[in-house]
Amino acid sequence: MEHKSVLKEESILLMNLEEGMTVIDATLGLGGHSKIIVEKIGKTGHLYAFEQDDRNLKEAKERLKKHEKQITYFHENFRYLKTSVTGVGIKHVDAILFDLGLSSPHVDEGDRGFSFQKEGPLDMRYDQRGSLTAEIVINNYKEEDLARIFYKYGEDSFGGFISRKICERRKTQPFTSTLDLSLFLDQIIPAKRKKKINPATKVFQALRIEVNDELNVLKEALQQSIEMLKIGGRIVVISYHSLEDTIVKHFFKELERPEEKDLEKLIYQVTADPIVKAVTRKPVIPSEVEVKENPRSRSAKLRAYEKLREV
Repeated sequence: MEHKSVLKEESILLMNLEEGMTVIDATLGLGGHSKIIVEKIGKTGHLYAFEQDDRNLKEAKERLKKHEKQITYFHENFRYLKTSVTGVGIKHVDAILFDLGLSSPHVDEGDRGFSFQKEGPLDMRYDQRGSLTAEIVINNYKEEDLARIFYKYGEDSFGGFISRKICERRKTQPFTSTLDLSLFLDQIIPAKRKKKINPATKVFQALRIEVNDELNVLKEALQQSIEMLKIGGRIVVISYHSLEDTIVKHFFKELERPEEKDLEKLIYQVTADPIVKAVTRKPVIPSEVEVKENPRSRSAKLRAYEKLREV
């Protein structure tokens, strides 16, 4: 399937980009959003782009070759956003974009282990330099730890049952491939639970989040982003499942109504001035047309905020 950037026009509009701005694309992917960003900020602007997947980074660089003077690339996870950008002498930026979805090659090509519908190794690392893989998790984690990640990261109430069955099976035959695991899950999950969603969906999501430490990384990166953003700057975040969206929503809600640090004001219940304001009253979701053209966009939620003062 051809890669299509989700909520592209909406995200660019809400970033409020102008000629000469300095911008961070924390999730470069194949460069779909970045292409429009560099066109908007022009030759006097500059983009700092993060991508931890080496293959995606190479393809994005090729696609954006004519803009290479406008872009500084970081082959890094965005949890290193602040140290990377300040390391090249930039203290603040005008806008930041996070698109937290998987890029098309991760889903379409089985060799990275993200898809439960294609044969491949149980890998699931965005960054191949990492040591933890889904195969290690599924074959070595204790039963209670597997149950925890299936319940917490996969939001699967059947997590305890699944982890028990996995541990029973791996005693005699370890799991070695994506289809091996997905077919096993299909066999053990009751038929009535298969009507709404493939039984492997939640387990694969949980494994992917565990392998890449996605939720902790997101929390760290959001805090760094608000520190890096100029007053008046915008941050746009596109999330794809409730765990991500909840983190984003709660993080910014605390900045909209921050706790007063001055003890006297706190005693008299004087609230601190907001650090950010929401640009979108409700999350922006893809149009029916976009969902029809790109079904993978259907779960996307975009939230945008403007920084009002320093933290």
